[in-house]
Amino acid sequence: MPLLTRIRGPRDLDRLSLEELDQLAGEIRTFLVDAVSKTGGHLGPNLGVVELTIALHRVFESPKDKVLWDTGHQSYVHKLLTGRQDFSKLKMKGGLSGYPSQAESEHDVIENSHASTVLGWADGLAKANQLLERDDHVVAVIGDGALTGGMAWEALNNIAEAKDRPLVIVVNDNERSYAPTIGGLANHLATLRTTDGYERFLARTKEILDRTPVVGRPLYETLHGAKKGLKDFIAPQGMFEDLGLKYVGPIDGHDIEALESALARAKRFGGPVIVHCLTEKGRGYQPALQDEADRFHAVGKIHPDTGLPIASSGADWTSVFGDEMVKLGEERKDIVAITAAMLQPVGLDKFAKRFPERVYDVGIAEQHGAVSAAGLATGGLHPVFAVYATFLNRAFDQVLMDVALHKCGVTFVLDRAGITGTDGASHNGMWDMSILQVVPGLRLAAPRDADQVRAQLREAVQVDDAPTVVRFSKGAVGPAVPAVGKAGGMDVLREPGTDRPDVLLVSVGALAPMCLEIAALLDQQGISTTVVDPRWVKPVDEALAPLAERHRVVVTVEDNSRVGGVGSAIAQALRDAGVDVPLRDFGIPPRFLDHASRAEVMAEIGLTAPDIARQVTGLVSKLDGKYERAAADEVQAARD
Repeated sequence: MPLLTRIRGPRDLDRLSLEELDQLAGEIRTFLVDAVSKTGGHLGPNLGVVELTIALHRVFESPKDKVLWDTGHQSYVHKLLTGRQDFSKLKMKGGLSGYPSQAESEHDVIENSHASTVLGWADGLAKANQLLERDDHVVAVIGDGALTGGMAWEALNNIAEAKDRPLVIVVNDNERSYAPTIGGLANHLATLRTTDGYERFLARTKEILDRTPVVGRPLYETLHGAKKGLKDFIAPQGMFEDLGLKYVGPIDGHDIEALESALARAKRFGGPVIVHCLTEKGRGYQPALQDEADRFHAVGKIHPDTGLPIASSGADWTSVFGDEMVKLGEERKDIVAITAAMLQPVGLDKFAKRFPERVYDVGIAEQHGAVSAAGLATGGLHPVFAVYATFLNRAFDQVLMDVALHKCGVTFVLDRAGITGTDGASHNGMWDMSILQVVPGLRLAAPRDADQVRAQLREAVQVDDAPTVVRFSKGAVGPAVPAVGKAGGMDVLREPGTDRPDVLLVSVGALAPMCLEIAALLDQQGISTTVVDPRWVKPVDEALAPLAERHRVVVTVEDNSRVGGVGSAIAQALRDAGVDVPLRDFGIPPRFLDHASRAEVMAEIGLTAPDIARQVTGLVSKLDGKYERAAADEVQAARD
């Protein structure tokens, strides 16, 4: 009987010998490769933390002790060891989340999968334990990539302040976030990795002292906990201890016995401790280890033996952007690119290969990236900062006060805008068109197809006195949606065929095909419709108000929150222009959305062509009834 099937909770690990634990680790890796190859998910990060997760749950008592993950994509092994072994619907509707989930288990604490936040959580939980006189332990697992984020160091500054507040920080150092970790911190950790004199010294000392009766073991423990003077002589980990943090390591992150020993010492210490663990992303799976780009950080459905995709989709939005960036780079020497530790996921890898000196990876530090972009623009360059839409939320103040206030020509390219689906609540890019509405001078483009990505990116980088934003969806980009006319700067996608049409349908971005479907459904009901694509949704095109005035009702459809989104901006523009036409806005409701496919999420919230057509038909019918009643009242008044 496989050992994994006997694990229903963390305490089931206590009965296993070291040999059985090693066997369990192998079974877990086999399970992960088999399960994730069927569903897609974060494979490489989880293959790297198998032994570390086993050791954590052996030493600490979850859920009484809080084990926190940054980021949550490395929590699959944690799920397996806490009773969740049905991965058949991973990241699918009704199945396990790809991240920790409070709804799934009492062992899960942090659902937010934005990096560099765990130490702030840990600081707060440790303070609560101290104030309420609880003996619970707090353990924060953070990758070396996430330590490139400034929030992590803000938290460390606070954590180090209290020498007597227990808190264990496990640095999962695999030299990578998505790609290899960069920057000064990465260099420091590399020094710690490669300076193994201290560990060799201890290993040799342990061998000698283990043969020394009575005093051997206590003396070894003393040496292992030696103060900074001895350790600095052999290994330069002083940076952490200068902060006031006890440092243990580096530890082989695949040696369960060594991990348990280090974690147990940290648990007993009674203050903040950093346990530095060296792990290998993708460990045990050769296709992942051979993937130099990101070690199978996240995969779709793959063949488990080869790691090759089972099916390939057509061109995606990201690659269209990436190819156009290379062309722009060849035409303009002032174009530079910025990424926040996600060179390949946001499509800048081709640009980096062609122009390596013109790409800046700032690490997981979106705030710094935005300010640095302002500096680059002020220095005479035009930076293009490509980032997931959900992660731009983190840099809003910098977009507002550093880029926009200073009228800097910076282009932000937002990947994964709108509903992304399977990665769950924290990854949906559904807030950008709302929060950016308040930024003075900012221009925001929502391309509807690949041709418009290329065209609007080029338009964006021509602006040198204000921030511009180009946002697009996740996944495959559909066929081109041609314009049949122009109205100001807007593209007309469908003419109504009558001088007094009923509905002006404003289509935003990738929802253009759906909006054309809505218009066709309305046409079957005898409702004439004009469909326009504003292209640039901020500011609202001046031609929209007079166009709206020629219709009976305006309908907006956007892949963004309804609160403060494009529909709200258009409604305000119509009011300002004195155009009194009813407006109905369709978009994403103001709530966090559970993980499911994009199509399933859109169906759940009613953002589909049949749902919208049905509601618009009802709205027009009410208007017809209103006009009929008004006409009848006029006739009756004339008779009276």
